[in-house]
Amino acid sequence: MRQCLNPDCLRSNPDNSQYCQKCGGKLLLRERYYPQSILGQGGFGRTFLAIDEDKPSKPFCVIKQFLPQAQGTDNIEKASQLFYQEAECLEDLGKHPQIPELFAYFISDNRQYLVQEFIPGETLESELDRHGVFSERQIRELLSDLLKILQFVHAKNVIHRDIKPDNIIRRSADQKLVLVDFGVAKVVRSHRTKFGTLIGTPGYCAPEQAMGQPQLNSDLYSLGVTCLHLLTRAIPSDFPDSEEGWIWQNFLQGNSVDRELEKILDRLVERDFGKRYQSATEVLDDLEPVTPRRYQRLENLLAIAKWREADEETTRLMLQVAGRKNERWLRVKDIENFPCQDLRVIDRLWVKYSGGRFGFSVQKQIYQSLGGAKNYNEKIWESFGEAVGWKVKDQWIKYKRLTFDSTAKEGHLPYGIPGETYGILWLVDRRWVWGPDFFALISRLAECN
Repeated sequence: MRQCLNPDCLRSNPDNSQYCQKCGGKLLLRERYYPQSILGQGGFGRTFLAIDEDKPSKPFCVIKQFLPQAQGTDNIEKASQLFYQEAECLEDLGKHPQIPELFAYFISDNRQYLVQEFIPGETLESELDRHGVFSERQIRELLSDLLKILQFVHAKNVIHRDIKPDNIIRRSADQKLVLVDFGVAKVVRSHRTKFGTLIGTPGYCAPEQAMGQPQLNSDLYSLGVTCLHLLTRAIPSDFPDSEEGWIWQNFLQGNSVDRELEKILDRLVERDFGKRYQSATEVLDDLEPVTPRRYQRLENLLAIAKWREADEETTRLMLQVAGRKNERWLRVKDIENFPCQDLRVIDRLWVKYSGGRFGFSVQKQIYQSLGGAKNYNEKIWESFGEAVGWKVKDQWIKYKRLTFDSTAKEGHLPYGIPGETYGILWLVDRRWVWGPDFFALISRLAECN
C-alpha cells in the first residue's frame, strides 16, 4: 500500500497509485520516497515507513513529517526549530553505528520532512511486554551498551532528553541497542541553559529537566529510570519514597540484583544532579571491573597524558596477553581470539583518560561510519587513515610523526598492534598499516561489545 501524507486525508492507496485516490495528492515524496504506512505520532511529528525508490534494493526508510500539536505562533515556531534541530543532531550523531543515520531534510508543500535510517527490531518496552522483566545480566549489558552511546552523544554536547524503553531498539541484524528519536534533543551552548517548559516524558524526566534546566547527566537519570522499569515493570510513581531515594527493591518480582548494581542504579536516579553521576564514563568506571594490576602502568601513563608511552605500553600488553611477546607481532587468529575482558579494559582506559577521543572503540565508530566492515575495502581504509590522521597528503606517516597529544584527531591513538601482514616493516621503524589485521580487530570489538 501507499500512504497519503496529507494530514487531512491519510488514505491508504494501492501499490501502483501515483496520486491519492481520495484527495489527489502526490504520493511520491521528493520524486524518491513512497510512504507505506504510519509508524507513530508524537508531539512534533508523524512518522511513516517508506521505500527509497532511488536505491536498487528499494530499502525501507523512515519519513518524519513536522506536525506540531502545540497551539499559538510562538509554540509552533519553537516546535519547528526543534524539528530542524533534530535533523542537525542526526546529521552529526548518525555517524555512530547505534544511532539512526540521517538521509535527507527538506521542505515540501510547506511542510518540513526528514528521512532517516529504518532500524528493524523491537523496542525494549515491547521486549518487556513479550518476555517479562529483565535480569541483572541484561541490565548490566544494557548499561554497558547505552552508556557508550551516551559517551559519544555527550561528547558532542547534546542532551537526548527523552531516553525511555520506547526509544531504545534492539536491532534485529546484530542484537545491538540503538538509541532513536532525537526529536527533543538539545545542543548545550552554555554551562546552564533555561528552556522554561517541560520537554521529555513524565516519569523518565529528571527533576532539573522538568524545571527547564536540563544537564548532560539528566540523560543518566532517564537511563536509570529505564533500568528500574525493565527490572520491575513499575514506574517511578509506584515506588515508595524516602530521604535516601526510591525504594524499588520490593518490586523486583523475583529478580536478584547485587549490591554493586543497586548502588549504581540508586546513584543514576539521584534527584540532585550534583550528587548524581556526572558522566557516562563515570558510570562505566563503576560498572566495569576494577582495572587489573597488569594494566596499572597503562592507566598511570594515560592519567598523566603520556600518550606515546601509553601507546607503547598498549602494544607490550597486547603481545603479552596473546602470548606473542617474543614474536612481537600478532597473527589474525590471535586478534580474533583476543580475550574480551582485556580488550574492554584497554579500550575503557583510553576512552576514559582521553575524554572519549582515543580508543579502539572510537576507531571502530569512525571506521564503521565510513561504511567499513570486516572485509577489506581500499577506498574506505584510506579514508579511515585520513580521518584519524594516519595518512597525510596521500602518504601513510611514520610512527615518529604521530601526534602524541590531545590535539590529535579523534581515533588517532592507540596506533595499534603489530600484525602479521606488516610485522617485519613494523620492526624496522614502527611504520606499518594494519590491513586485514585491523579488520580482524574491528570484528573482535563488535563480538566483545
